[in-house]
Amino acid sequence: MKCWRTLGKQCAVIALWIALWALLAAAVRQPLLLPDPAAVLARLFALAQQTAFWQIVLFSVGRIMLGILCAVALGAVMAVLSCRFSAVEALFAPLLTVVKATPVASFILLVLIWIGRGSVPAVIAALMVLPVVWTNVAAGVRGVDRELLEMADSYRLGAAVRLRRILIPSVMPYFLSAVRTGIGIGWKAGVAAEVLTVPVRSIGKMIYESKLYLETTDLFAWTAVVIVISLLLEKLLVAALERLGGRYGGEVRGND
Repeated sequence: MKCWRTLGKQCAVIALWIALWALLAAAVRQPLLLPDPAAVLARLFALAQQTAFWQIVLFSVGRIMLGILCAVALGAVMAVLSCRFSAVEALFAPLLTVVKATPVASFILLVLIWIGRGSVPAVIAALMVLPVVWTNVAAGVRGVDRELLEMADSYRLGAAVRLRRILIPSVMPYFLSAVRTGIGIGWKAGVAAEVLTVPVRSIGKMIYESKLYLETTDLFAWTAVVIVISLLLEKLLVAALERLGGRYGGEVRGND
């Protein structure tokens, strides 16, 4: 019952904002500046009936998610290594600081020069997600209960048992939180990279062309596609996180 009540409130809020949008569009009377919600919805339905639309969506999602998944794997490994070996942390800590401080646009332009536009969205998504995963997982490793480790030493538990019974349950909440946060950051950064580099069969290219040809309705429609995909990825990820969190007894900590 509580779930349905919450869903009803969310739908009511969304309906309110759409109504305000419709009123504002009616007052402006300039589709070039602000198209009507009905026109945007109609355009979305028209796009969804085209095979090219789904190809573009699949290419963008696949390309950006590849970068995100690579960053998650690399960030987790580097976090463990940096906690285990001080030399690794000393070597890569400045690089991590540079990645955090550098504007996304600078990275996009540099990667565009170095490797070409086709791989830019994946690389940019990875660069944005990597520090999040690295920092969170490192915090989880450092936060492992020392008393549990001492107990493991006392009972002479093997490395596999320590990993499964102590390290993974302790680090898992931090890892899940990092992935949950990183996927939103990575998706938005990847789409932004597509807008600036316009690779073939990409959502960013369609957004750029909508702006270039002053097709504001198309611009709103493709922006809605970006939002919907982001929400779907978030929901799917949360479901996976809850299963993993329950399996290892960890609490999924997001940033809601």
